[in-house]
Amino acid sequence: MRCALRAACALLLLAGWLAGAQATGAGARPAVAQPGASQPAAPRPPVQLTDTQAPMDAQELGYAWVDKNGAATLDQVMRSGLAQFQPSRPDLIYSLGKQGNLWLRYRLMRDPSERNRWLMAFPMPTLDSVTVYQQDAAGQWMGQTAGDTMAVALWPEPGRYPHFRLELPLNQPRDIYVRIRHLTAANFPVQLLTDSAYDQRIQLEYLGLGLTFGSLMLLVAACLAQSLVYRDPDYAWYALYALVTMLGVAAYTGVAAHLLWPSFGALGDSPQACLVVLTAAAALLFVRNLSGISPRHPILDHAAHWVGLAGIALAGAYPLLDKSVGLLALSVYVAATSLANIWIAAAAWRRGDQVGAWVLVAYVPFAVAVGMAVVRLFGWLPVSFGTQYLVVVAMAVQVPLLLVALNIRSRERHGAEIREQALSSQDALTGLLAPHLFHDRLRQVVARYKRDKENSAVVFIDLVNYPRIKGYYGSAVAEQSLLRSVIKLRRLLRDVDTVSRIGEARFGLILEGVTSRVAVTDRAARLIAAGLMPLNGLKPDVTLQFHIASVLLDERMVEAPELVEALSELLAGMSPRTRRPIRFLEPETTEPAPLASDSSLLDSDSVPAGSDAAAQPGPALSRSASRP
Repeated sequence: MRCALRAACALLLLAGWLAGAQATGAGARPAVAQPGASQPAAPRPPVQLTDTQAPMDAQELGYAWVDKNGAATLDQVMRSGLAQFQPSRPDLIYSLGKQGNLWLRYRLMRDPSERNRWLMAFPMPTLDSVTVYQQDAAGQWMGQTAGDTMAVALWPEPGRYPHFRLELPLNQPRDIYVRIRHLTAANFPVQLLTDSAYDQRIQLEYLGLGLTFGSLMLLVAACLAQSLVYRDPDYAWYALYALVTMLGVAAYTGVAAHLLWPSFGALGDSPQACLVVLTAAAALLFVRNLSGISPRHPILDHAAHWVGLAGIALAGAYPLLDKSVGLLALSVYVAATSLANIWIAAAAWRRGDQVGAWVLVAYVPFAVAVGMAVVRLFGWLPVSFGTQYLVVVAMAVQVPLLLVALNIRSRERHGAEIREQALSSQDALTGLLAPHLFHDRLRQVVARYKRDKENSAVVFIDLVNYPRIKGYYGSAVAEQSLLRSVIKLRRLLRDVDTVSRIGEARFGLILEGVTSRVAVTDRAARLIAAGLMPLNGLKPDVTLQFHIASVLLDERMVEAPELVEALSELLAGMSPRTRRPIRFLEPETTEPAPLASDSSLLDSDSVPAGSDAAAQPGPALSRSASRP
């Protein structure tokens, strides 16, 4: 477990170092621009904008100045000229704090042959606030503001991240001033591109994000359907987890604020952080449930449970906290839950759980991506495409892998439930039908005979020498004898016949459609003969002796409990050495109704009293009286 934890930390540090090296270059270090720290910058010629150059990275095309107090106005900045500005650098990370502002100045000019309008984009969805100042056609300075601290519907150009249309006359240089406010340390990417290039880029971005979110929505719907069809709550919990994760990533990438709640700005940028915390909490609770750590690590299980619930509470309280405190709590919580998920998955994998391996493979890239995002909040990594969208790629990889792990766990649990249900419906030793199900089937057969007159035979079979085998050879040989009895029974029965173990050494049969004693006697005789036949190589050489009692429903039509009692009494009345091991319940005997006396004949005056005809009964009367 310690090795897994160290490996996860190493992966986080390695990914952060690689991303930092890629974005800032070898030996580059974050820095903070200080006002008056160096000599005024020399003026640069205006940047010529042509279609062949779009899009352009503008991070090193302008000048930058950090107003630490945030009190400077546009007029003050313009009056200072370039006295306080320094050439901007793409590798510079600015720490503005709560009050500081970053001012950027660009001098741009459209080529006379240009026909496309140009835009200035800030591809950073989490940017707090950015204001672009430029002159209108009348020469008046106007400012437009956007950022995730205000509703997207109030932006001059709604989108995932701030972008502004530039008013640039042909072949006339114009100054553009930009004021940026952002709490956490970061570099701020700035791009110049035409409106056609922006449209193409935003379509490609939404195509990739739409494919990702569409696949996840389809996955959520499939999990909900599977939960309803199979009545498995695990799939419903997974669908909820995937939905929360998808909303968290949608908020992080700016899609949610642009498309889901564009007019909602009461909480500023808090919904992003709240959804990120909920995503981390849902991930911890889901991995805890999926890995099944409660039997082996009860303390860790309870800790993960309460930490997950604490994340839900933190998400609700985040809008009430100071933003710097809330971001610190968010960073600690997300990092802790990511490492806890890796630790739980590694612990499950080390004990040989296949699910743990899948969870580990799914969460290591996601933890690396989340770790890079958290590290970027502290200004240790620059803002780049990799540090921003690696989370989306990791999520697209993670969710299907977790579904595979869930399917494996669900199959294991369903297998255990099926075995449990089999134990309640089948005899544990022989695999035959349980006694209570046999009696239910017997009641159904009796009811069907009363309704449709469909005849059946009910047979009880005792392994008579079972007590002697058990007492002399032990329980193992006795159980072997029962299994041999089942094998011999199976050879004589049809697939539609019902067979059950209804006692320690008693079997019950329901032979539906059997209408004669001959068919029952034939099978019973073959069973007795098979039991007495020695089995080659069997040690000890044990024979099986059976007593068989049967009844046909058309001969003895009574209720099912009475049939069971009568057959049990018939078996109990057989001697162990009887020469008649196959017996049937006798048919019911019914008393015939007496003949009705003809009072007109007996009392008739035509029969003289004391005559022979009156003194002796006639032939018909004698026959009736002689009947039982």
